[in-house]
Amino acid sequence: MNTEKPVPSPCLPVLTLDVSAYTVPTDAPEADGTLAWDTTTAVLVEARAADGTTGIGWTYAPPAAADLVCDRLAPLVRGHDAFDIPAAHGRMCRAVRNAGRPGVASCALSAVDLALWDLKARLMDLPLVRLLGAARADVPVYGSGGFTTYHDTHLAAQLSGWVHGQHIPRVKIKVGEGWGRAVPRDLQRVRHARQVIGPQAELYVDANGAYNRKQAVRVGEALVAQMVGWFEEPVSADDLTGLRLVRDALVCDVTAGEYGYDLPCFARMIGAGAVDCVQIDVTRCGGITEFLRAAALAQAHGLEVSAHGAPHAHADVAACVPNLRHVEWFHDHVRIESMFFGGVLDPTGGVIRPGENGPGNGLEVRGEEIEEYRVA
Repeated sequence: MNTEKPVPSPCLPVLTLDVSAYTVPTDAPEADGTLAWDTTTAVLVEARAADGTTGIGWTYAPPAAADLVCDRLAPLVRGHDAFDIPAAHGRMCRAVRNAGRPGVASCALSAVDLALWDLKARLMDLPLVRLLGAARADVPVYGSGGFTTYHDTHLAAQLSGWVHGQHIPRVKIKVGEGWGRAVPRDLQRVRHARQVIGPQAELYVDANGAYNRKQAVRVGEALVAQMVGWFEEPVSADDLTGLRLVRDALVCDVTAGEYGYDLPCFARMIGAGAVDCVQIDVTRCGGITEFLRAAALAQAHGLEVSAHGAPHAHADVAACVPNLRHVEWFHDHVRIESMFFGGVLDPTGGVIRPGENGPGNGLEVRGEEIEEYRVA
């Protein structure tokens, strides 16, 4: 019997962090209940180890996030052992304390953390999902878009493409147009959506905090007739008392959490009994390191979690969370990720299966093909 102890892997330091930002025009005017936009900016981080292996991470944030990575985070990561991600994560959290952790700083930190986890998996020649430890092979997704700027024909085409084309059995549209000043049109669009997708598919709505408390209750009661099972941010996610009041009044699930930038934010939301399902965004919350902690916190309180946006950033970590409900197949981010990366996933059938495209997250940056969108 061989009694020799295995030789530990040598330290492989992170050599460089390359950072770039890209702004991509939308394919049509877009708006939700509280905001309108015509571009989306992605900040890409590439972490390179001493042996040339490269991991990639990204966030959807202003170009200022790229500056923060370069100026404040990269010096902390260069020369750091690529295998010791929690230590690097702690250093970065401390470094942004005075700059303010929530917001751009947390987005920047998240992109670096994602790149470090991808790098570690590639160094070990493992799919990221294998490195983290899978809880499931199939990760459910839901189609998400349905912007308030869409006319009925555009909305129908998008929803039909998901439900009847790709056989994704759950979809979400935006409501709360004009800060809740167009409720009749909101309800008409929901009725139209139900007609398009049929009675079997799940229908969700997202108000992006556009309604006040009583208004949200009245709208939620009207949504019952269209079998809406998910009411996202009926009031502002900052109004935990209001979310709890709406949640207690309605039969559909009330959800929020996409603007959770650190673990204490999720602790407050869960402790307030504000939601039925906790949304977590790995590109905002602090990366995979913090996503796993937030998901465990939700599980300890008997709650499921749903991944917000950036589906290819979430695929691997979502597969490793026992209390996952689904991942958002968000139109803008799917479009950008399909443009920027080779190896993207196929949601046909309503699920994605990470880990089948090689080590790490299985993606490769297209390089010169996306240079026209580069802004930093």
